[in-house]
Amino acid sequence: MTDATPPPLRTAIIGTGGIAHAHAQALADLAPRIALAAVVDLDTDRAREFAQRFGADAVYPDADALLASEQLDLVHICTPPQTHVPLAIAALRAGVPALIEKPTALSLAEMDELVAVSRETGVPALTVYQHRFGAGAQRLMRLVADGALGRPLVATCETLWHRGPGYFDLPWRGRWEIEGGGPTMGHGIHQFDLLLAVLGPWSRLTAFAARQQLPTDTEDVSMALVEFDNGALATVVNSIVSPRETSRLRFDFAHATVELEHLYGYTDADWTFTPAPGHEHLAELWESDPDGGPSGHRAQIAAIVDALAAGATPGVDAADARRTLEFAAATYASAFRGVPVRAGEIAGDDPFLQSMAGGAVPWPPVKPAMETTR
Repeated sequence: MTDATPPPLRTAIIGTGGIAHAHAQALADLAPRIALAAVVDLDTDRAREFAQRFGADAVYPDADALLASEQLDLVHICTPPQTHVPLAIAALRAGVPALIEKPTALSLAEMDELVAVSRETGVPALTVYQHRFGAGAQRLMRLVADGALGRPLVATCETLWHRGPGYFDLPWRGRWEIEGGGPTMGHGIHQFDLLLAVLGPWSRLTAFAARQQLPTDTEDVSMALVEFDNGALATVVNSIVSPRETSRLRFDFAHATVELEHLYGYTDADWTFTPAPGHEHLAELWESDPDGGPSGHRAQIAAIVDALAAGATPGVDAADARRTLEFAAATYASAFRGVPVRAGEIAGDDPFLQSMAGGAVPWPPVKPAMETTR
């Protein structure tokens, strides 16, 4: 006799806007190991259309109704950023692991609350940092962990994207209180999360931020110079005013240079490996495979499914994701205060613990205050 095939994990998506489609497609690709059981959206027509397209069995008007009615193994939170932590906490308290789109939280204080609830309940809170899960990144992190490439020396991390003024027509875009920040929080965070995953803890940074031309209350570009605990130095650029869009990472180790250039997701073909003179044999360790798994939601969700099925804690958990969010907070704090910031320095009653703006944004808002209704 053979063991029976386990039933698929049951999952739900809260929020059926643009990014939810990437989640739903990943779930469809991973069938029958995981199935989309239900969706939630305030716009019921959009929710029904989404459910029909991706084969969800049920539609709910809000998260409370979903969590009260469904037995779930995972919930995907794909709503505007200011709702991420409240929805995730509701899921955790219902015993359901939450996979949260970036940014996980709007502030370090909010992130600390999420970490505390996850530890209290023993239920994982996870962040979508899908670039860690492509074949190239997984290979690079293994080689770094093994010490095969030598000491990391220099790195560059560039998210050079372009968004026109119309991008900010949605009333919640470009607002500190809803998005948490500009490209540092909403665009470049995927690239510098991978930078941090490869190089490890950072020790201090000096940063600049500016609103160069877009109708946003937040920055539209930021730059940071970073020192890591291991002595490596890196530059990080986050921009949405760059007409030729690209995403670039370069790591210079003592024995090799490893480079990645892509836009919104990479394949193995987007990586370049260059051994230092005398270390040509290292090229055999790289073994780039053009058909290797790309980065994307599918890769990370597959890893989550594997972990849940094995009873292990999936990545990237809230405590790990906090380190990336702290990097963003330190970028803003350094830029707006005009001083270097050390890791761990934003604590206690520091305003940048409560808000990425820190009450110190040097330019006036351009958007009128949003009206709220109950």
